[in-house]
Amino acid sequence: MKRVAGLFALAAVPTAVLAVFFLLPVAGMLERGLWSDGDLDPGALLDVLGRERTGKVVWFTLWTSTVSTVVAVVLGMPAAYVLHRLAVPLRGAVRAALLVPFVLPTVVVGIAIRELVAPSGPLGFLGIDGTPVAILIGLVFFNVAVVIRTVGTAWESLDRRPADAAAALGASPLQVLATVTLPALRPAIVSAAAVVFLFCATGFGVVLLLGGTRYASVETEIYLLTTGALTGAVEYQAAAALSLLQLAAVVVLLAVAARLRAVPDPTVRRARPAPARPRIHDTPALVATGLVLLAIALPVVTLVVGSLRRDGAWTLVHYRALQGAGDAGGSGVGSGLLRVPVSEALTNSLRIAVDATWMALLLGLLVAIVVTRRARSRTEASVRNAFDGLFMLPLGVSAVTLGFGFLIALDEPPLDLRSSPLLVPIAQALVALPLVVRVLVPVLQGIDDRQRQAAASLGAGPLRAVLTVDVPVLWRPLLAAAGFAFAVSLGEFGATSFIVRADVPTLPVVIYRLIGSPGPLNYGTAMAASVVLAGVTALVILLVERLRVPGVGVI
Repeated sequence: MKRVAGLFALAAVPTAVLAVFFLLPVAGMLERGLWSDGDLDPGALLDVLGRERTGKVVWFTLWTSTVSTVVAVVLGMPAAYVLHRLAVPLRGAVRAALLVPFVLPTVVVGIAIRELVAPSGPLGFLGIDGTPVAILIGLVFFNVAVVIRTVGTAWESLDRRPADAAAALGASPLQVLATVTLPALRPAIVSAAAVVFLFCATGFGVVLLLGGTRYASVETEIYLLTTGALTGAVEYQAAAALSLLQLAAVVVLLAVAARLRAVPDPTVRRARPAPARPRIHDTPALVATGLVLLAIALPVVTLVVGSLRRDGAWTLVHYRALQGAGDAGGSGVGSGLLRVPVSEALTNSLRIAVDATWMALLLGLLVAIVVTRRARSRTEASVRNAFDGLFMLPLGVSAVTLGFGFLIALDEPPLDLRSSPLLVPIAQALVALPLVVRVLVPVLQGIDDRQRQAAASLGAGPLRAVLTVDVPVLWRPLLAAAGFAFAVSLGEFGATSFIVRADVPTLPVVIYRLIGSPGPLNYGTAMAASVVLAGVTALVILLVERLRVPGVGVI
């Protein structure tokens, strides 16, 4: 009973945070969607789901997510092989470069793709600006890193002996791939595809910037309904109904992905084989990886060039405009669109990201300790598994749904927190929490409990045992988790857009407002701000890559 009480004590803080900032907003969302004037009214939910536009939005979400997932898997597989299996020059730098799009703010991805496919952009001749194709490009650009990391981590630990035996028996490289390697990687591939589909279906900034009100996913439709952008009136009940639909779909997808990740793979061993030198039959994969790297670099380069050009000439005017507050009239004289300068919004983002990072680390470390603690009784195992399921619940809610829940559940006494400066960091910490847990749990699971027992037998107390055994193993993954949490928090847009205070905006929110305002100065300033935000994010990810933990994926 003492150990069970210890579990409850460790889980007390994360459970309290989860109850107030997740369960309560979700409950408020359920109430708004299913109850009308205090009475259960499922007919209102069915009415929303039966609308013609709702059907179009759901269908658009399904087919764009499916196509984007297939393309991301096809493009990511060769890069996963090259960067995790072969000894190629600058492998770490290329891996970090390909990971950057995944942690880039979605508004940055949206504006980069928009600049790429615009009539004046490198792909303007294709005529895809304002079409679903541009949205597909943005979703693939944002999510291909998930496939590279998830499949690459599994490929990195794959036992070479079955493939070598098949080759020795006369199988061609293609036959070895089809009959040995791909079946062994099937759990990782399907799991990566499920997660990519989830991220595409809940993609917010990309679809919002590239689709507007004409092409909307379920995620962006929730935002448009709550802001009154569609009809001029706020429709909370319709937004809540779509949030419930999305919540159910996301939970099912996460359950499938978790089950697939749990499928044992007998060909994966603990020790990582050394990377092999590229051979002639690896040429197609090397070329494909180069093309993926080029495709990732092109939107970023286009964004940087666009931020430095105005009226056909090179200029730093857009970067100098970061000290201003935008151009309200679109006249190009900077007459004050925003309440604060863009540079102050960047400072707000950095400060909020720091707060969100330490919150996510504290919660994530406590959660990881709870769910990896060795059980010595059935009761302890049951309690631990219950906490494991409870703490994973936020994975089933998108950032937009979470922000919407905050909007309707935390604005009345005794929990009127809408004006609290901690609300945005808490929301961002909840968004970053799954990444922190995913990084720390495999590391804690890999620590042999016998080492702690040996330290205790030599007279070390619990704290000394942790400092001696756990800390030397955990400090690098902890720093890496902090980097991921900081990068994700820095660019978080979905939840923040609902609850951020107008006088303390974050940079992604400011970028979106600048893009939606007329005038070349506003658009150019948005591009310059996007470059700055992308640069900070890329720097953080490069540092994280140097702290990379072998065999631990990002997703």
